[in-house]
Amino acid sequence: MTDAENLTVESPRRQRGGRRGRRGEAAAELKAVGPSPLRHIRNPYPPFAIFSEDEIEAIHRTSLQILEEIGIKALLPEAREIYRRAGAEVDEGEQRVRLDGALVEQSIASIPSRVRLTPRNPERWVEVGEDAIGIVTTGGPPHATDLERGRRGGTLSDFEDFMRLAQSFEIIHIIGSPVEPMDVEVRVRHLALTNAALSLTDKVPFVYSRGPQAVADSLEMIRIARGLDEAALMQSPSCYTVVNANSPLQLDVPMSQGIIDFARMGQLMILTPFTLAGAMAPVSLPGALAQQNAEALAGLVLSQLVRPGAPVAYGGFTSNVDMKSGAPAFGTPEYAKAALISGQLARRYRVPFRSSNVNASNAPDVQAAYESQMSLWSALLGGCNILMHGAGWLEGGLSASYEKFIIDVEMLQMMAAFFVPERVDEASLALEAVREVGPGGHYFGAQHTLARYDTAFYAPLLSDWRNFESWRDAGSVDATGRAHNIYKKTLADYEAPPMDPAIREELDAFIARRTEEGGADTE
Repeated sequence: MTDAENLTVESPRRQRGGRRGRRGEAAAELKAVGPSPLRHIRNPYPPFAIFSEDEIEAIHRTSLQILEEIGIKALLPEAREIYRRAGAEVDEGEQRVRLDGALVEQSIASIPSRVRLTPRNPERWVEVGEDAIGIVTTGGPPHATDLERGRRGGTLSDFEDFMRLAQSFEIIHIIGSPVEPMDVEVRVRHLALTNAALSLTDKVPFVYSRGPQAVADSLEMIRIARGLDEAALMQSPSCYTVVNANSPLQLDVPMSQGIIDFARMGQLMILTPFTLAGAMAPVSLPGALAQQNAEALAGLVLSQLVRPGAPVAYGGFTSNVDMKSGAPAFGTPEYAKAALISGQLARRYRVPFRSSNVNASNAPDVQAAYESQMSLWSALLGGCNILMHGAGWLEGGLSASYEKFIIDVEMLQMMAAFFVPERVDEASLALEAVREVGPGGHYFGAQHTLARYDTAFYAPLLSDWRNFESWRDAGSVDATGRAHNIYKKTLADYEAPPMDPAIREELDAFIARRTEEGGADTE
């Protein structure tokens, strides 16, 4: 474990003691010493709500009207047939599906409210749903960027380095696809991505829904890595995918196929409409959210029609555009409100909720930080269970930044410390300390302080709390520069998690065979 892994929250031992626990235990766990299993973050606070129950019901009813009267376009014939068999009205000419409200309500009732994900290292299990939170790296950018090399097309080397960073920080619980390796041929790219995630990390991996063969290959690799047969894998969620509705009101072929494949295999599917108010959705926030909700419900229904009880999550990703340029904006007040309301909708359906740590800055600068803080507060206080793009997102998702990864880790660790609940009791009220110090003294040498010296406060990874003179004398390096140095040192100190040689051999043989066969058709 690196020095950067200085904060994790809530061990299994403390978890059994209830959500609040003892403050002394919580503080002691803010510092991890030596190798340790992944910690499990719980949100101890009531989720923040900005709409009344009546207003949430109005959005829900409007969403049902959209699905029943307007419908959605489902481009995959198999998806339309599944809807049809369940009683939906299907127009084959328009490829449009209209869903009755009763069918929607009945279908989503089978969704589990909490999901446990178990990767190849079972100690790295993660729960999502209710009060449990899993944090994910960024995912999908076509570019990588850092202070030395600048912005460039993503490579497999970049992807592997982001895997190493993700493995090195305990605050990252789930692996995303931090950058697209443009130097790997598309037909075998899924093999390289899954291999890197399984080899360089032992955390929960991500699988792109890019066609049934690519999904099947990736799931087979995950099955091998876990040492399970297919039947056991189907009963044990081990990975996840993200399915984006093509707003407005369309599920395309690979996305529909991903919903079906992941439901059949019992793996987590996160249905996330990508709705930008004023562009792909109504310009008013309630209207944009009603459309987002309709699209999400349509995908969730399809998954439950394939396999009732299949693990899924409700994704909220509604934001606004710059009405002057048309460019997407993130970390805005509108984005924050949409995230909070999306959390209310997900709780209305008792479904795990996905939100994101996003910004629209082109550099890992102050704009990136304050927009990410807006995103983080609204996501986590809004009841987010799966925080996508937790570390590294830049440029509205077009770049993965090494420095921003470290800046995000600092912010995430601070949020995790914020989630450690305080307890009011005789020890914390510290009357004897006040009596010991008395008027005009100080508390640095008080017994109450000395007993808590190493665990009293959050220990920063990135923040520099020295005075100006000592900071100047040390070279006047700002936060972005410090983040650059930390990411370089973290990569230098990285150690790969162990893998059984027999499993390694079986994975290599599978990759070699599938590569020789030509990989997968991802069109």
